[in-house]
Amino acid sequence: MSGVVEQAADHPVVPTGGRRGPAAILQGVALALGLLMMIGGFALIAVDYRPYDIPTPSMHPTLQAGDTVLARKVGGGAIGRGDVVVFRDRDWGGELMVKRVVAVGGDTVATNGDNRRLTVNGQPVDEPYLAAQGRQGESFSVTVPPGRLFLLGDNRVGSLDSRTHLEVDGGSVPADAVEARVEATVKPFGRMGLLARTAAFDGFAGPKASQPGPLEPAAYAAVAGAALIIVTSAVGGVAGLARRLRRGRSS
Repeated sequence: MSGVVEQAADHPVVPTGGRRGPAAILQGVALALGLLMMIGGFALIAVDYRPYDIPTPSMHPTLQAGDTVLARKVGGGAIGRGDVVVFRDRDWGGELMVKRVVAVGGDTVATNGDNRRLTVNGQPVDEPYLAAQGRQGESFSVTVPPGRLFLLGDNRVGSLDSRTHLEVDGGSVPADAVEARVEATVKPFGRMGLLARTAAFDGFAGPKASQPGPLEPAAYAAVAGAALIIVTSAVGGVAGLARRLRRGRSS
């Protein structure tokens, strides 16, 4: 009995639950960072953005019928000429609609001449986003009341927009009717991408098309975080398997 005790004392058992090594600590940090990036990115998108379906081709080719877009929640005061917005106005039937802002309060907006080219405060606008150049419908000229917006579809020959409501406040809608600014298409997969900011109104005084919100960096952060989690987990799994194989060969 005493011999057994002495032998155990001479050869102490080394505990297996010691401190974690540097590789394990690094793996834990990488997993935590990846999780933070993924959750933070998705959370920012979920809080700041809402999806909307596009039911008609009135914004073709920028947006097509059947598209699902992500739009950032903003107030009308953050909107400028050239922005594509989601809005709801009771004088237009109270339905959610998506159009492009082409004039703001105080602007005189018109189409005239043989090609019916859009002008704002007498200055012609080069609109590369239109479905077709040339004649865009009947001539009109209105001055937008303060605090209101004039909106047109990019498919001018197939859009029911401010031109069809000219009898009510010159076809304009209240700026506070805007619910969100469209920043990306997310469905279908083949059309997924950010909506390009237009420079068509950059030469005008006053509010211009807005700069993109945090959608792109938030999406990159979420994807990068998910990738970091997957890669770190895979590397940790391979390293653990290698350790077990080495122990198996040495035993």
